Amino acid sequence: MKSIISDMDGVLYRGGRLIDGAVDFVKRLIESKTQFLFLTNNSEQMPIDLKRKLELLGISGLKEENFITSAMATAQFIFNQRPGAKVYVVGGGAIVSELYKLGFSITDSDPDYVVVGKTKSLNFDMLKKCTSLILKGSRFIGTNPDVIDPCEDGFEPASGAILAAIEAATGKKPYIVGKPNPMMMMFAKYKLGAHAHETLMIGDRMDTDILGGMEAGMKTALVLSGVSTRDTIDQFPYKPDYIFNHVGEIDLENL
Repeated sequence: MKSIISDMDGVLYRGGRLIDGAVDFVKRLIESKTQFLFLTNNSEQMPIDLKRKLELLGISGLKEENFITSAMATAQFIFNQRPGAKVYVVGGGAIVSELYKLGFSITDSDPDYVVVGKTKSLNFDMLKKCTSLILKGSRFIGTNPDVIDPCEDGFEPASGAILAAIEAATGKKPYIVGKPNPMMMMFAKYKLGAHAHETLMIGDRMDTDILGGMEAGMKTALVLSGVSTRDTIDQFPYKPDYIFNHVGEIDLENL
């Protein structure tokens, strides 16, 4: 494969713990001069945060331009739809920062969009505000659909759980920008200048990484170090092209 697009959480690390083979995998990507991007549904962190996190875990040699987050993709999507829009945000500081970069104003006064991502500071007032704004006509956007995220001691609620609560209250479905929306994959391919048939998508989730990669026309590789397991693969009407226990098993030269 000429290009690699890979997920991060559940592929390189799980919470604050490095996954077997991750250091060697990234080292081989860099040394082989393979085109690559780390494409994550994480909307809580900026590329510099992700770079520093990997450095602390022992993965070095990466640059900020090696990362695309769902916060970046969400901000770009809204910019393409309505430059200068007003936005109300429930989520981490990364979403706000990416929106500010593209000239949006952040407000709870008659916003054009309500953007929702994962946040550990969620409270009832936020849910109430989202419900009220969406029922008044604000467009409902989700950064990503992940219901749970892998962490060191198991799993924790993610963006999809928050989106589900707001959808139940409003009766409105969010438009979700992150994986498996092929738009995010196209964003990554455009940044790499890559062709789909020469690109491999690596991820730990059948319902986001593998589905999104497949719908974007890429080859796909599932690693069993995150959410999806060998036992759950058959629950889906599609399958990955490759299955590995972890990224350390991936032979870049023979895919």
